[in-house]
Amino acid sequence: MTFQSQEQFQFIESILFENLGKKPEIIDFQFFYGGNFNLAVRVKVKEGDFFIKWNQGGLNDMFESEANSLQLLRETNTVHIPAVINHGRNGEKEYLMIEFVSAGFQQENYWEDFGQKLALLHRNSNEQFGLHFNNYIGALRQSNEWMENGVAFFIEKRLKIQVELALYDRKITPEIAKKFEKLFEEIPNLIPNEKPALIHGDLWSGNVMTDSKGLVALVDPAAYYGLREAELAFTTMFGGFETTFYEAYHEVYPIAKGYSQRIPIYNLYPLMVHVNLFGGGYLDAVEKILKKFE
Repeated sequence: MTFQSQEQFQFIESILFENLGKKPEIIDFQFFYGGNFNLAVRVKVKEGDFFIKWNQGGLNDMFESEANSLQLLRETNTVHIPAVINHGRNGEKEYLMIEFVSAGFQQENYWEDFGQKLALLHRNSNEQFGLHFNNYIGALRQSNEWMENGVAFFIEKRLKIQVELALYDRKITPEIAKKFEKLFEEIPNLIPNEKPALIHGDLWSGNVMTDSKGLVALVDPAAYYGLREAELAFTTMFGGFETTFYEAYHEVYPIAKGYSQRIPIYNLYPLMVHVNLFGGGYLDAVEKILKKFE
């Protein structure tokens, strides 16, 4: 695969020069999808293997918040999180440069190890729910304003914001919004208010990798201190996580009884994020959940 243009090559070269301090000798490269809204490339040079993604601007703090989220998770020393090299602006483009996670074959205990590591990550707590900076889930801003009550945080800073955005953009009807309002009144009776847990925030199979040692590495976080059950529920939405992952998690950090019945409530958040980003294709699933709790 070749660079699509000389301008693109010069852009990558300039980022490498900026961060390595000299003109790089590019040995190999490979383009990737950097999520749904960014471009990305893996670049191998003498100094190492790097992953660079960029956008055309407009979301000026996206990569700064992602870099901060990566660093926050990495500092827990619980799970492999790629090191941040730098983030910034180059011309009209915002970029993020991190270490490239070289893929290996999964170890036999991969999923058990993953479950244990996620439980240990969730053991990292805080006095309040939220985070000291806002970030993004996909291309949508995620408000992390501090709140003392985790259930209230989930309602106010997660569900309500997505519902209001969808209603404003006419992606849901006022009738659906009213059903959400009724559910908001019931949620405090339906989900437990545990202590804050540091969560990845966007934990689906697309953000889970296997590193060179055959163990898990996590990328593209939308981290905050939240309800850990919401994180576990998110992993079920698109599948791909084996039973041993959940069993190992529960052994290290048990979940309260009735969790399986609460999964649909938690998944209203990522579902509404998808409604707002991609349209009504996810709305049927939302309406089914709302009907279940009428």
